Formats: sequence, C-alpha cells, structure tokens
Amino acid sequence: MDAQAIAAIEARHPGAFRPSFWKRFAMPIGILACVLYTLYCWWFFSVGAVLEKADWRLAGAYLADWVSYEIRPDIEFHDGYLTIAYSRFSELGPNPNPDWVVKEMATVDKKVEGSSGPALAKPSNNSSAGSFMAPGSPLANGTVAGGANESAAGADTDGAAGSPPKTVREEAVVKATVRLGNGELVIAPGLVTVTRGDETVAFDIGKDSVKPHGALPDWVEQRREGATAYVSFGWSGRAEVQNDEVVVWRRFAGWANFVFDTTSPFWGKSFGEVASLIISGPRLDPNQSNLSLAFSNIWNNNEWQHGDVWVKLLQTIVMAFVGTVFASLVAFPLAFLAARNITPSWVANQLFKRFFDFLRSVDMLIWALFFTRGFGPGPLAGMSAIFFTDTGTLGKLYSEALENIDDKQREGIRSVGASPVVVQRYGVLPQVLPVFLSQSLYFWESNTRSATIIGAVGAGGIGLKLWEAMRTNQDWENVCYMVLLILIVVFIFDNISNVLRRRLIGGGSEP
Repeated sequence: MDAQAIAAIEARHPGAFRPSFWKRFAMPIGILACVLYTLYCWWFFSVGAVLEKADWRLAGAYLADWVSYEIRPDIEFHDGYLTIAYSRFSELGPNPNPDWVVKEMATVDKKVEGSSGPALAKPSNNSSAGSFMAPGSPLANGTVAGGANESAAGADTDGAAGSPPKTVREEAVVKATVRLGNGELVIAPGLVTVTRGDETVAFDIGKDSVKPHGALPDWVEQRREGATAYVSFGWSGRAEVQNDEVVVWRRFAGWANFVFDTTSPFWGKSFGEVASLIISGPRLDPNQSNLSLAFSNIWNNNEWQHGDVWVKLLQTIVMAFVGTVFASLVAFPLAFLAARNITPSWVANQLFKRFFDFLRSVDMLIWALFFTRGFGPGPLAGMSAIFFTDTGTLGKLYSEALENIDDKQREGIRSVGASPVVVQRYGVLPQVLPVFLSQSLYFWESNTRSATIIGAVGAGGIGLKLWEAMRTNQDWENVCYMVLLILIVVFIFDNISNVLRRRLIGGGSEP
C-alpha cells in the first residue's frame, strides 16, 4: 500500500487516525500533576523552612559518632594551677595519661581548709587524673578534682567548719597542651591559646568572662560577649572555653574497648600477648582457664554488652519465626472458609474476611503496645503482635489465592467420586501450597525487621536495646553495632527466603 492509498483511507476514516485527547495529552498532564503535587507537598510540609533551619553540622557529628568515640578531659582553673579530670568510665582505663595531653608541672602553694582530723595526704608525682576506680573528691572551692595528685583534694577537707585555711606546697599542673589533629589548645591559669592550622586566637579567662584577643575566626563561636567560646577542630574534635574550665572532646576513629573493657586483665594487650596468655600463659584466674576467662570478659563486656545484645538479637529472630509460623498455621484453615469457591456460604465468607480485616487493620505496633500492657514487656508481647497482624494478612492472601485456582483440576478429582477432603487435598493444595509457603517465607523475612521496631515499645528483642542506646544520645557507636547486626541478619534471612521461594515455585534447584 502506497502513501496515496493510506491518505485516501485516512480521508474516509479521520476518526481512526486521530488519537483521542487523553492519548495525546496523558503524559504531559501526568507530569504536570506530579509537579503540582510536589509543589503542594513542599508548601504544606514547609520543606524549605525545615531545610533552611536544619543543622547539618549536628547531623555530621551524629554520623561521625557511629564510627568513632570521644575522650573528654576537663581542665579546671584554680589559683595558679590546673586540675585535669576525665569521665568516670573513661575509655583510657583507671589511670588515664594520654600522650596527646602534655602537662607542665611545678611546685605551687595551694590554700586548703584546715583540718583537725587526718593528716594531709602526701603529694604524688603520678600525673594521672581521676577515674571510676578513684573518683575525685570535692575541693574547698566547690570543684571536683580528677585525682589526688593534681588537685587540692590531696588534703582532707573534713575538718571542723570555720577553721582557718592552710597553705600547702605541692607539685601540680601549671600548663597543659592538648593536641587535636592539626590544632592544639595551650591552657594556663587565666589564659587559653587555641591554634588550628595557621590561625591562632587567645582568650583571657576572668572570673566571669572569656575575652578573646581580636576577631574570632569562623571555627570559633561566641554567642555573646564574655560567654563560653565554642571551638571546632573538624573531625579531630571540639572544645568549650569557659570561665572556670576548658572541656575538650578528642575524637578517635573506631570502637574503643570493643573486645575487652577496662576491667579485664586482657585490656590494653596486643593480639599476640592475648594469644600467648590463652595458649601457654599462667592462669590469671585460678578458678578458670585463660580461654574461659577471655570469653567471659568478651561476652560480659561492660561497655558493649555483647552477651545481652546477642541474646536480644536471638529473641528478635525467635519472635519473628514463632509469630509467623503460628500465623500461617491459623490462617491456613481459615482461608478455606473465607474463599467463595471453597465454602459456598456467603455468611461464612463475610465473617472470616471481616475477621481478617480486623486483625490486619490494627497496625503491628499498636498490637505490640496492647500486648505489652497485657503481658508486660518481653518477647511474648512481640510474638503475639506478629501473630495477630500476620494472621489477618496471610488469611486474606491465602483466601485470594484459593479463589483464583483452576477449577478443572478440582472438578477432575470430584468426577471420580472423591470425598470433599480428598478433592481439596489433591485438587486444590497442589496449586496453592507453593504460593502459601512463598508468602509465609516472605513474611518471616519481613517480620525480622518488624520485630526490631515493635521491640522498641517494650515487646522485647534487640529493638528495646537499640532504643535504650539511642535515648542516651551518647552511645551512637553501640547503635551502629546493633544496626549492623540487624542488617546482617536481615541479609542472611533474605537470601535464605529467596532460595527457598525459587525452589518451591520453580520446582527445581537454584540457578
């Protein structure tokens, strides 16, 4: 057919060659509708204002906390000397003395309250700060010292009230240098000098003020004159220069004390030293072998709580498995009663379908809250929530699969005089059983993730542990650890589920 013939046909039947309005403009109308809806959502949810007010530096700090940890020395100002204290449960152990904090010592006169009780404590040359093994004691001026060697806590202040102060000569820190990556802080009574790269700024520390020398660089923030100065060193850390102390957060990549905590006799030892002790070293604990002691120290690590985390993870897996299995077993017979082509009773169909609607219309999280109030916190509430929700969802899916079977196979079995039970067994089950198993496997895999969420509301499992770590707003490395465990478990179960589904539906081995 040539072009002239086609033109003649088009002239006789113009409607057949001219597309309708919707065929011509469906795509641009759809694109325009999507753009308008996006703009509406942007306005309705104030997305622009949210992005404008967002503190991206804070988000970056949170992400950094997932893969790093911070050590915080608090350097307090006193009359002519400094005291350095670390957090009670420092990652550095009971006697922290890091090489990135350099102390200059000198003999100074300290004024302390007089005492009619025990004699003054002897000064010490040990430069370690206080820890949870030896917490600091209150000074006469109300501050808390990190250790007996670097503070006025070297003297007992429990004497009679109103006794005249005494002067004690002892060695103390008069200058401290804290190094953070490409920057450092040089701290002395009354003066703090901060350097980052090629820029330096100094602060005069008064009784009630922090006064900088000159203009502040963009990496130092002081919200009002004389107030605390916030210093950023990027990834390396940050510091706060206050009128009575300097607080430093020094960041290190990795997870501190992940294997052994500071209370373990294996803490601080290299892999070779630990291996040597386990294989042929003398017993560190006469009641058990070094191998048993090492495993106990790892399992009961106070900072990472490996044993509790893994037990909670196992609870999550069991919750997902038991809840899914029970839901599948209950939904299986009920689905036959809900399917129109299996059970001809309209009342029975509607009754069981509405029952499935009720169970699945209430979210799993709401069921978890309900059962937590009923049974108390724990895995039983989580299993019950999964069981109720999945019974409704699987019952609906199973009944729909039954309603879409091929009736020829069932009619063939019935034509030979088989009983109704035999008809369902050989005429229906072979068609739907692979689908049922595939759907149950998918829900088992999905419930492993869901069990984590419902655990956060008290339904047991690792979800509750994860929520506790997030709520402190400090243990983000522990959050990362548990999130990685959950991802690994979900990845493994996802692959197992995929392999089993391919075998069931495909009827053969995995390609």
